[in-house]
Formats: sequence, C-alpha cells, structure tokens
Amino acid sequence: MKTPKRLLPLVEEGLIDEVISQLMSGKEATVYIVRCGDEICCAKVYKEANQRSFRKSASYQEGRRVKNSRQARAMEKGSRYGRKMQEEVWQNAEVDALYRLSAAGVRVPRPNICHEGVLLMELVVDADGNAAPRLNDVELTEALALEYHEVLLREVVRMLCAGVVHGDLSEYNILVGLDGPVIIDLPQAIDAAGNNSAADMLERDVNNLRNFFAVFAPALQASQYSKEIWAHYKEGSLLPDVPLTGRVVLDERPADVDDVLLHVERALEEDALRRMSY
Repeated sequence: MKTPKRLLPLVEEGLIDEVISQLMSGKEATVYIVRCGDEICCAKVYKEANQRSFRKSASYQEGRRVKNSRQARAMEKGSRYGRKMQEEVWQNAEVDALYRLSAAGVRVPRPNICHEGVLLMELVVDADGNAAPRLNDVELTEALALEYHEVLLREVVRMLCAGVVHGDLSEYNILVGLDGPVIIDLPQAIDAAGNNSAADMLERDVNNLRNFFAVFAPALQASQYSKEIWAHYKEGSLLPDVPLTGRVVLDERPADVDDVLLHVERALEEDALRRMSY
C-alpha cells in the first residue's frame, strides 16, 4: 500500500522497511501492519487532538509529570507550545506504561520505539499468525469466559502492583492472541499513587470486565473484585498471586465523629503552619 504521510519519516529513518496494510482506525489512533527488517510489527499513529473522540479529562492528567516548570506553565496556559507538550505527555504515557508493564510481566504488546507521534510495537497474532482479534469479536463459552476473566483479573492486579491503572479497559482494547488475552491501548493509563481517581478508574475497569463476561457466565455478575483488589492495595498486601474471592465484607460500624473531627483539626493546623513558613 501507499505509505501514509505520518509514516514517511520512519521509512526515511530506516525504522520501517514496508507498510503492509492498515489494521484498524480507532478513536485515538490508526494502526498499520509494517515490516521492520525481518520482523512484522504494528505502527500506531496517534491522531491529532482535534480528530480524537477520546477527550483528555483532568482526571487522566492528574499525577503526570513534565520535564520542567516552563512546560508545566505552558500546559496550564494552553498556549501553542503547551498544547504540543500535552500531546507529547499523552503519547509518552502509553510508551512509559508499556515499558513499565512489560518489565512487570503484564500481558501487553512489547514496545519498540516512539518517533514523531508513531509508536512501533509488537504485533499480537493468533494461532494462524494473523493479527489477533479483539475480545468482543471472539465467540465465548461459559468455561472460556470464566478462564479469560480470571486471566485478565490477574493482569489488572499485576498492573496495579506495578503502580498502573489502565483507565479505559474493556472488551474493545483486549486482543486474544496465541497465548490468550493481551491488554492494549494505554495512553490514558494513570499512576495509581499519584491520581485521586485511581480507585474509581480501577473499579470501572474491573466492572467492565465483569459485565462483559457475565453475559456468558452469569455467576460473575454478583462479584466485587474491584473493591477487594483496592482494599489489598491500600493495605499494602497486594501481590500478583494474592487470593481473591470477589466478596467484600462492608464495615458497618458507626463512624467515630470525634476522631474524624480531630484529624480534620490537625490537618488544618499543619496547613496553617506550612503557609506561615512560606
């Protein structure tokens, strides 16, 4: 096929030898199958901000760092330079997450390089060597649904152990490769420790999995894995192989109002002291 304009710089640099075909076009990027030397890879070309249907809400941006204070100020002002920096941060988030998760043993595509807004990475294939289908395109039995749900739940736990929450996980960004499910599409991934919405996003990810697989395995519908996983994370007891039951015992003891007020009073005093020291 004719080489797309956005891939020309990588061809000229010798990073891509041939563009074979377009694989898919989604809400944030277009993906191509390419040949890099003897290896068949995929090239993810990020769409410009005004062409994406996925909006970068503040909840996803929280906790992301930039190289220096000048860039941070530019991003806050929304200047042309600041918007360029926002795009780089958005794209680098996926690259950073892929390297981080790949090193932690999470089932994600192996990243190669990100250049000029194009991410080169492993092409996930099925048993016949073809591009792997998305989970929503795979026929499932109850047994297979339970198996894949368990596998993906463990991947979510492994991701959180590495400090990452996907933030947009569903049957549409999971591929079913030769060795089972593989998680993709991570530009909205967040740092669990640095984002106040991490618990809510984890719950949404886990509940998306539950709701999809419960169509084939109804017993999953009553599970509460997200709350159980987050409770382990908060307590510091989360491990990749931590036993999970899908059940949560709620603490229905009445709140100690006096103790809460004491903590609020101490927090206000500490804040006042910090302000006085400036």
